[in-house]
Amino acid sequence: MQELDPIAVVCVCDNHYAILLAALIKSVEVNHHTGEKIEFFIVEDGITSKNKAHIANSVDVNKIAIHWLVMADCLPKDAKLPVDKSSLPLNIYIRLFIPYFIPDNIKKVIFLDVDMIMLEDISTLWYTDLGDNIVGAVQDQFIQVVSRWGGVSNFEELGIPSENKYFNAGLMVIDITKWNAQDITNKVLNCLSQHKEHALFQDQYGLNAVLALKWYHLDPLWNRFAYSEEESPYLIHFTGRKPIYKSYEYSERYKIIFYKYLNMTGWKNFKPIGETSRYLKKFNNILEKFKNIIVSK
Repeated sequence: MQELDPIAVVCVCDNHYAILLAALIKSVEVNHHTGEKIEFFIVEDGITSKNKAHIANSVDVNKIAIHWLVMADCLPKDAKLPVDKSSLPLNIYIRLFIPYFIPDNIKKVIFLDVDMIMLEDISTLWYTDLGDNIVGAVQDQFIQVVSRWGGVSNFEELGIPSENKYFNAGLMVIDITKWNAQDITNKVLNCLSQHKEHALFQDQYGLNAVLALKWYHLDPLWNRFAYSEEESPYLIHFTGRKPIYKSYEYSERYKIIFYKYLNMTGWKNFKPIGETSRYLKKFNNILEKFKNIIVSK
């Protein structure tokens, strides 16, 4: 029997969200039923050895291979990450540099935010035909079109139709060859630099501005937000409050699903934590951005 090429998945994660990553990987593994091995390329932003071991020891090595990549090593030497005023971590920009650190033999990847749970076989997503498009993504549930608040507010200046759909960048199927051929990384970085006053949702703004007419519309079930209460989503996206916090306020059924997979990992019997940890994470994110400003001067 001919061996199938592996499925390449990229995630970016810090230590605080390692627990979310563990649940995501387990959900991908459990719901994968075809013969491809899944190779996770995890760009780690300070994940401890203990948490890496928790994750590695939770997976079936016959289905899953994990490649740990240090965040600093994934950036070109002359790369400067944009510094915004949000409390989101700097590591969100790493997805723009995937073609720089992914092995040369890999021509397509699936990028996943770590605050997700996969409930459908990832191979179905992997074999989606993107046509002439550079990425495949799902229309954002909150920001439906570029002209809506939070979208691409300068759409007219950029020549984008007002009703052009706006995608959520938490899940993307990326054609690496087409991405490189059209220099998407530098186009997005330049866009963020030139129009930073419009970049309300940071790199997602830049990706939608540059790829406005170059993305394939995936089935909406591939990226359902936790407040949607969709009966049978292919993938749940825990935007906003995460289910690891006591203050989680969205679908209780989705929360139960999250803990089903988490309990198959090294975090079995984990109990939701208070807001202090969440606010400390946000404070540390802002501090890192401040340090980045100082270094770049």
